[in-house]
Amino acid sequence: MDDKKVTQYWLATADDDWKVAGHLFEKGDYTYALFFGHLYLEKLLKALIVQNTKLPAPISHSLLYLSQKTSLFLSSDQETLMDRITGYNLAARYPDQQFRFKKTCTQEFCLRELDHIEGVAQWLKKEIKQ
Repeated sequence: MDDKKVTQYWLATADDDWKVAGHLFEKGDYTYALFFGHLYLEKLLKALIVQNTKLPAPISHSLLYLSQKTSLFLSSDQETLMDRITGYNLAARYPDQQFRFKKTCTQEFCLRELDHIEGVAQWLKKEIKQ
């Protein structure tokens, strides 16, 4: 495994997912914008894992679990944020019968959460050597 190429793969696909999140937000599809925001962070974490361990990234969607596989220290607030964002992965794909998550995902809510996601992403990108 060429860890530099694999790291670059995760970074490139993460950037693609962030673009998709933006497109979905522009079209008003807020639940899937957050889903792709989750994918963005997941792939950045996987890039960091490969970079730091020289091993394939774990097969997991849990941002908290993936964070624990890096050398990063997360505050309790950051752990809570990672758990919340991981929830968007399931809530978007498997809505409940009342579509509660979809109703929660107003433009304002989604924009605020995407801002949080981008803040985490910028922190992760500083840790990744390119």
